[in-house]
Amino acid sequence: MTEKKSDNLKTWIISLIEAFIERSPENTLQNPAQEKAFENPLIGFSRGDDPLYQTYKEVVGPYHWTPTEIFELTFPENPIQPQALTVISWILPQTKLSKADNRKEEIYPSERWARARIYGEEVNVKLRRLVVSALAEKGIPAVAPMLSPLWERKKSDRFVLASTWSERHAAYAAGLGTFGLCDGLITARGKAIRCGSVVANLQIPPTARLYAHHKAYCLYFTQGVCGKCIDRCPVGALSKAGHDKIKCHEHIRKDWR
Repeated sequence: MTEKKSDNLKTWIISLIEAFIERSPENTLQNPAQEKAFENPLIGFSRGDDPLYQTYKEVVGPYHWTPTEIFELTFPENPIQPQALTVISWILPQTKLSKADNRKEEIYPSERWARARIYGEEVNVKLRRLVVSALAEKGIPAVAPMLSPLWERKKSDRFVLASTWSERHAAYAAGLGTFGLCDGLITARGKAIRCGSVVANLQIPPTARLYAHHKAYCLYFTQGVCGKCIDRCPVGALSKAGHDKIKCHEHIRKDWR
């Protein structure tokens, strides 16, 4: 792929995603006012042969897909080299109103926050499908790993809960943020976000990762200060030791087991 074609595709993909979030009526909390679920997105790219994806298999578990694995599972008739793939990642920041509402809550999320979790993820699903279908119209095969019928959650001895693909880890690889004490992704637009990604048979230069450590943006890990998420958690699922996923899930999803 020529450099000019790569640049044109990158510009087109960014415009496609931004236009959907900025102008589509699908970007809604589905409340009476039909407020937007998300503000303008952040978009990044990582290479299919980025060594991080192999590291995820080693750290998270052998079941965690590399971009090549999920692509070939989706298109078994089309074997491909890892360097021929690009992972397109995006961050969808919640609105100022949703964040302001949630700051007032002490036990459960605000209504806007809950709508962003449920209906906002529906927006994210539609965006994944839009990117895949728009690429297909250009003759570029692509897959959204989270929409694959093969995607599944996994129980992990090390991490309690894991899965075959992680949107946050793809975003980390694409230079969009690092992890915090509570495992959330800290981005240039904060932590009140949702993430999405698509693996595509195209080559776009990767977004620079302006960090050297996976917790570089967490003030507690880098400077020993902050830790406000510890006091904020209503069930004590956070401590200086990190995130207790069992306590967390027992609070937010009683039937998670």
